[in-house]
Amino acid sequence: MSANLTFGPPGREWHYSPSSKTYDLSGASSSSSSPRKLTIAATEGPEETLFTIAPEATALVIIDMQNFFLDARCMDHPNGLGAVGPTIEVIEKCREAGIQIIWLNWGLTDQDLTSMPAGVTRGFMTDILQPSTSSLHSYTGLGSDLGGGKGRCLVAGTWNADIYEPLKAHVQDSDLHCAKNRMSGLWRPEQALWERLGEREVSTVMFAGVNTDQCVLGTLVDAYNAGWNCILVDDCCGTTTKGAKEVTLSNVANCYGFVTDSTSLLAARVG
Repeated sequence: MSANLTFGPPGREWHYSPSSKTYDLSGASSSSSSPRKLTIAATEGPEETLFTIAPEATALVIIDMQNFFLDARCMDHPNGLGAVGPTIEVIEKCREAGIQIIWLNWGLTDQDLTSMPAGVTRGFMTDILQPSTSSLHSYTGLGSDLGGGKGRCLVAGTWNADIYEPLKAHVQDSDLHCAKNRMSGLWRPEQALWERLGEREVSTVMFAGVNTDQCVLGTLVDAYNAGWNCILVDDCCGTTTKGAKEVTLSNVANCYGFVTDSTSLLAARVG
């Protein structure tokens, strides 16, 4: 195979060049004068694969990098903490390239808690359902009081639901903030993230955050099914689930989109 391939709906086509192993996700015709582009190396999937995006049609969505998941007063999450430094570097790179920064966090209301499905609720009740495996930092469900001034579990406006301080120091006024009330921030069109991406005509979404195999993957898969181009930034994600990272990266690279890392992003140049 040597001829270039074009596939996808009008305005959101992908152009693939077999000779350079490059997917152009920018939506521009390969023969037209195109907007600024950023070409990035994929770090998973077929070797030497590249993908090209249009920065002005791209957003970096940072998921659940909140005190509840990262601060030692709430949880032990070494992999999540390891993602903080690379995420800060990627944020700076995205600002330089003109990519929108979006913070997507749990931010529950009392109405959310009243209508929360049992399946979602159970995931935050480990200390009640399995007390013998409880962690040092116990919590007894969404909306429960964590004590010590930390506030109610993942309720909007509380300390534990706020952005982790080392990352919060890098928030700017131009950033967008979206609350979610499920593992996925795109589980229905009425969700704030869905609306913000639509308003800004974003076609490509880069994902960072915790947990890789839960809220990050859940949001990414919903984005994939709804038609957004999806890119997972490997070392800007972290999880507590043993073995989950490798499975998630394989599925994203071979099905849902592309995987890259902070090193590859920082090396990319806008052209």
